[in-house]
Amino acid sequence: MAERTSSGPLMEPPAAAAVALPAAAVTLPAEVRERLAELELELSEGDITQKGYEKKRGKLLAPYIPQIQGVDPSLQRDHRIQVSAQAPLPGNKNPKSRATNTRDERFRSDLHTEAVQAALAKYKERKMPMPSKRRSVLVQSSVEACTPPVTRSPLSLHLNTDTSSASEDEGSLRRQGRLTTATAPFPGLAHPGAEHWFNRVIQGSSSTTSSSASSTSSHPGGRGANSNTTGNTSTIPANNTALTANNTTNNTAVTSNNTSVTANHSSGGGHVLNANALADLMAHTQLGVPVNSRVSSKIQQLLNTLKRPKRPPLREFFLDDFEELLDVQQPDPHQPKPEGQQMGPLEGEPLEGGGGHRPPSLLAALQRWGSTQPKSPCLTALDNSGKAVYTLTYGKLWSRSQKLAYSLLNKLSSRNEPLLLPGDRVALVFPNSDPVMFMVAFYGCLLAQLVPVPIEVPLTRKDAGSQQVGFLLGSCGVTLALTTDACQKGLPKSQTGEVAAFKGWPRLLWFVTDSKHVVKPPKDWYPPIQEASNYIAYIEYKTSKEGSTMGITVTHAAMLAHCESLTQACGYAEAETITNVLDFKREAGLWHGVLTSVMNRMHVISIPYSLMKVNPLSWIQKVHTYKARVAVVKSRDMHWSLLAQRDQRDLSLSSLRMLIVADGANPWSISSCDAFLNVFQARGLRPEVICPCASSSEAMTVALRRPPESGVPPPGKAVLSMGGLSHSVIRVDTEEKLSVLTVQDVGQVMPAALVCVVRVEGTPYLCHTDEVGEICVSSASTGTAYYGLPGRTKNVFETIPVKLSGIPVSDRLFTRTSLLGFVGPDSLVFVVGKMDGLMVVSGRRHNADDVVATALAVEPMKFVYRGRIAVFSVAVLHDERIVVVAEQRPDASEEDSFQWMSRVLQAIDSIHQVGVYCLALVPANTLPKAPLGGIHISETKQRFLEGCLHPCNVLMCPHTCVTNLPKPRQKQAEVGPASMIVGNLVAGKRIAQACGRDLSQLEDNDQARKFLYMQDVLQWRAQATPDHPLFLVLNAKGAVVSSASCLQLHKRAERVAVALTEKGRLNAGDHVALVYPPGIDLIATFYGCLYAGCVPVTVRPPHPQNLATTLPTVKMIVEVSKSVCILTTQAIMKLLKSKEAAAAVDVKSWPMVLDTDDLPRKRTPQLYKPPTPEMLAYLDFSVSTTGILAGVKMSHAATSALCRSIKLQCELYPSRQIAICLDPYCGLGFALWCLCSVYSGHQSILVPPLELETNASLWLSAVSQYKVRVTFCSYSVMEMCTKGLGSQTEALRLRNVNLSCVRTCMVVAEERPRISLTQTFSKIFKDLGLSTRAVSTTFGCRVNVAVCLQGTAGPDPTTVYVDMRALRHDRVRLVERGSPHSLPLMESGKILPGVKVIVANTETKGPLGDSHLGEIWVSSPHNATGYYTVYGEEALHTDHFNTRLCFGDTVTNWARTGYLGFLRRTELTDASGERHDALYVVGSLDETLELRGMRYHPIDIETSVIRAHKSIAECAVFTWTNLLVVVVELEGSEQEALDLVALVTNVVLEEHYLIVGVVVVVDPGVIPINSRGEKQRMHLRDGFLADQLDPIYVAYNM
Repeated sequence: MAERTSSGPLMEPPAAAAVALPAAAVTLPAEVRERLAELELELSEGDITQKGYEKKRGKLLAPYIPQIQGVDPSLQRDHRIQVSAQAPLPGNKNPKSRATNTRDERFRSDLHTEAVQAALAKYKERKMPMPSKRRSVLVQSSVEACTPPVTRSPLSLHLNTDTSSASEDEGSLRRQGRLTTATAPFPGLAHPGAEHWFNRVIQGSSSTTSSSASSTSSHPGGRGANSNTTGNTSTIPANNTALTANNTTNNTAVTSNNTSVTANHSSGGGHVLNANALADLMAHTQLGVPVNSRVSSKIQQLLNTLKRPKRPPLREFFLDDFEELLDVQQPDPHQPKPEGQQMGPLEGEPLEGGGGHRPPSLLAALQRWGSTQPKSPCLTALDNSGKAVYTLTYGKLWSRSQKLAYSLLNKLSSRNEPLLLPGDRVALVFPNSDPVMFMVAFYGCLLAQLVPVPIEVPLTRKDAGSQQVGFLLGSCGVTLALTTDACQKGLPKSQTGEVAAFKGWPRLLWFVTDSKHVVKPPKDWYPPIQEASNYIAYIEYKTSKEGSTMGITVTHAAMLAHCESLTQACGYAEAETITNVLDFKREAGLWHGVLTSVMNRMHVISIPYSLMKVNPLSWIQKVHTYKARVAVVKSRDMHWSLLAQRDQRDLSLSSLRMLIVADGANPWSISSCDAFLNVFQARGLRPEVICPCASSSEAMTVALRRPPESGVPPPGKAVLSMGGLSHSVIRVDTEEKLSVLTVQDVGQVMPAALVCVVRVEGTPYLCHTDEVGEICVSSASTGTAYYGLPGRTKNVFETIPVKLSGIPVSDRLFTRTSLLGFVGPDSLVFVVGKMDGLMVVSGRRHNADDVVATALAVEPMKFVYRGRIAVFSVAVLHDERIVVVAEQRPDASEEDSFQWMSRVLQAIDSIHQVGVYCLALVPANTLPKAPLGGIHISETKQRFLEGCLHPCNVLMCPHTCVTNLPKPRQKQAEVGPASMIVGNLVAGKRIAQACGRDLSQLEDNDQARKFLYMQDVLQWRAQATPDHPLFLVLNAKGAVVSSASCLQLHKRAERVAVALTEKGRLNAGDHVALVYPPGIDLIATFYGCLYAGCVPVTVRPPHPQNLATTLPTVKMIVEVSKSVCILTTQAIMKLLKSKEAAAAVDVKSWPMVLDTDDLPRKRTPQLYKPPTPEMLAYLDFSVSTTGILAGVKMSHAATSALCRSIKLQCELYPSRQIAICLDPYCGLGFALWCLCSVYSGHQSILVPPLELETNASLWLSAVSQYKVRVTFCSYSVMEMCTKGLGSQTEALRLRNVNLSCVRTCMVVAEERPRISLTQTFSKIFKDLGLSTRAVSTTFGCRVNVAVCLQGTAGPDPTTVYVDMRALRHDRVRLVERGSPHSLPLMESGKILPGVKVIVANTETKGPLGDSHLGEIWVSSPHNATGYYTVYGEEALHTDHFNTRLCFGDTVTNWARTGYLGFLRRTELTDASGERHDALYVVGSLDETLELRGMRYHPIDIETSVIRAHKSIAECAVFTWTNLLVVVVELEGSEQEALDLVALVTNVVLEEHYLIVGVVVVVDPGVIPINSRGEKQRMHLRDGFLADQLDPIYVAYNM
């Protein structure tokens, strides 16, 4: 029906002789027709070029075409259309008779192809960025492996401009031609009565033809390719190749730059970037990235493709800040509405009684023919070579069915009870190639009063949909399966040799029905033959849209009534021969080939699917050989035979009186019918014998075009507007010539049936005459129920259609057919689609079959493998989104694929006015197959959603189809801050301010307090407790490799000081870089520097296996810190000056390098005394999460204050032991490793985190062995333990690892607490005695390395749940656990003694109230005193360390942490008895992404993405030029890479209302992390833009 192009799974060649000729020359000789048909075929299969085709065609037609003067010959045939349209039509006197040669002159079937090509011509190809793919992903399937993709030069694909312009003109002419014909017969289109929508095919109406699909294959790219497409669209000025790697030294503010540019690419209509904005944007964001990189130019291309504003503009509406309202699509006020009258029910002709011939039941008919005509042939089976292998006669069918019935009832028993009772259900498992055994089994069951349930033969244990079939068998209570001997041998077997249990199937007993297994009944046994009753006769299976399999029950009475109505409608006569190509187990194949045939003693020639695959012409040959009167086929069979008919000269189809097209309700059946007729009219096929019909499993046959002798009106056709159909309204297409659907009728309603059309949704109101709805049937010959599903049965089989007034149409119940259509003039039924293929997108309806046809029309026969395309919709963000999945031919190159994909998108957009959300290509033969070779749609959809489709190419277009995103947030001007403060209330809330315990109030016996400097404390300890052990360092085996007592540490520090002053000739205040592995040397040299008055800078040593990336960092820190000397070990010293190092850095420019391995034992004469505690003690360099290297200055006073604060919080004193598994180079890790033990005197067990790579249990074993109460680790250590030891807790317990001693285990971090990790860790090690309350986190940052730390006293850390949507608006909204959009936040430990914290507004710098989100500011004696930068640009950052509130407490100096968070007063009390204030860290301000006017935290998006698929190991997100880039690490095979693209896009849309611009799939370990286990997103961004990630796949979402 749907004027679908050159294909479905068909892909017809364009209709050949569909050439409009002036009236004088209407008839072409048969041989010319035949030659034309062959030409068309050669063209469609690519055996001939377009030019060659046109030339030969021109020659053939030249004698029959009068020359039109002054017209370019290439355009002539289009003018012919107009000539013919106005030509008087001969022979119009007798409209009812069907002329023999009219069929090929009607609306031509390849118009759709032309429409598609014309649509594509409208787009001057916008060049889209091709996805980049690693080579290994290209060679993916076995099919592809053997045919390396052809690389074609892009020029050959794009530069056919001359031909494209010509075909564009043809397109426009052709469209005019069609317009005249569509409107000519009906001048008064103002009142759309039903007559207006049809062009009746009347004898000689050649007016509606147009040229053959010249544009179909004229050039590889199709058409409209303009010459400039190969030019580089990346127009970024070259001088923007901004800063190089040095940008990390001083640009602390670098990352915030890109947040200022927000062109909301993903918002409704607002993503038009003007040139200035773009240039601006480029200038802002290319920090440290050479812009001419491939990635940058692709992103530029992507931005260019996004410039086109989206079609539906977003409405303006009020937006509550809390609720991000998804835009609800409002109906378009101008959309077409039905205007016709309300239709009435349509009645079929009465069923004739048939005299005395009417059998009381089907079995009575079988008995009659079996007894009176035993030799009469019933069924002929063919083998795969087309030979007749067996003919079943009616006598044989009768006797064999009786034997089987007797055996089933009497020879099967369990515990002396018969196994089967009348009414029991029995599965029939017969291959498509064995109709004889099936027919015997089917009738055998009926005779035994059993209910056959025919199903497909399960080929493997994992067939598509097999589990659902098992569910059907289980719900039907099937315990026995009948099959043939051969089939039983081929079924998958278990080890015992029995048939394997299929997934989801009940336990079955398999019974082989071959003659040696059945017994002859005794003489006195007769099967009971009764009148047709309302008992169930058989159950037919049907797969629903969602993939569930249901059983439709058909009663004996309905079975008989259906046979009678088919007999009458088709005019079946006794002993006719019928050829059946369909599956005989269900639907039309069963109705015509097994049931009705027996009623009329017909002879069925059954053509198996396997034979059709080998020889598509077999059915036509059998029609010829057996002089068959009727053939039952599908469009596909007609299409296949077209492709194979060339060499067959002697076939004749003149015996056929009826060619029943079982899927006449398919959009592409019309093109098959037309093309088939064009070719085979010359072989005796009469046009009027083609009889499309419409049917459904529930209602059986709904309508059927009657054979010509029954005197019915001629067939009808309509050219309908797709736009109208999408609103369920029938309109002749007048304006838009591209998006039309040509529909053919499926004949009249079946005899004795009542049909009406009702609205699809809601109450089943009758439709108007010009409205499309679901066809409903009331008749004695429909199915009666879904077995075991009363609810669904009521909805479908017991519908009561009502008039608009609410009165029922009839007192009969109707069955919904799931066919969408309408009733046209002459009571002809038209079907435009099926409920299963219905996709409702933004309130408009689209049919999956129509979309398939459009996709196939883009490159018929060239690209899609065997026309295998699946179209379905998935629900994303409260609307349906269209997904197109196609199998590509094995020889398709990357360029071909991408070319085809972009053209399909454009074609569907033009013709259906709907965007495609995702277009995926899979290797040939990989989509799940339905039983007879089609695509199993629901299984394909399931695989797509589960991420196991494994496409080899994917294109997502969320920008064009997601139009219901919330409106971008406009920042409101806030009320002036001071107007909201009253006393200590802000906006009615307590000011969010909290502090740790007051240091001056705490009286403790802290001896170290009396010393101002750390070096003094060490000297005092060396005298007071010389042998007290301070440090133990463990190796991977858990053994102590080095240790230091107070005195040993002091002595070594002295020797270092001597070396610095004598050997190094350093002065007080010089900076010294300490490059050591974690250990005692690092600590000793640190104190040695303090003794000599030098400023130490701890630096992580370079990794010997990875010098290229680690050595430049060392070099940078040494240079930025202005170190005049490097202290290190001999081994590292050699490494720094090695050849390998020279490749990475300039080794000549190192400052002086001293090794401290064997120092002279001289005592230092005088230790340096700093003049004031405010002097610089050490520099702390660290890479922040935003990838910025920042060094902070720590004074002596701050260092002592930090140690005292930690000592008080953790209750540290000399008898304590703590275990530390942290890197000792910066932040709190450095302080705990090098400073705290010396200050507090406790013993530190040091576990270098690197050792855990060889022994994951090292840290926990040490904690257990030393019975440690307090321990510190990093997230990376915790992750190593959960991943590496998760399954080994039992083994650890056997090694006596016991963690019950741990009171507090703190994770040192500078980020939001990772709750899921800490909870997993607690759960796993609970078995080893770890208290669930022990694990907590700390919080520090560059301005203050220790703000919070759980410590040993105080309440447990609390967790709150906040609304993630409110967070995006910088609001905190507390919700219950488990509520939608809830995000758990854990308190980051307790605020340290002496530390004050306040939460301030980031913009106004005013204080905020309790539970309000703002920047965390901190004031404490151990704040760092400032950044240490090369160029001395402290001015930029003074406000980080020294800022004041703009109102309220304007005296205190605060340091800005750069982290967003909030304070909340809890119900708990702290040690002092006050109510406890909890600090919750939400995330780093520099890391946040400003998108659509809202603030997103990368970790939230990453958490969603990691959940999307089991193979995503890690994820990081960042933005570039307003595109959200998602990088995922794939832990699995590379063929899963492309599955992730759609899943990642879906989850980010659903949960965050953001459109992902680029998805990058990389190998595990590519996302860089720092020593604390925090992701370095900006490094990742730079690596991506500089093309350094070696990604597996990069998808640019359109």
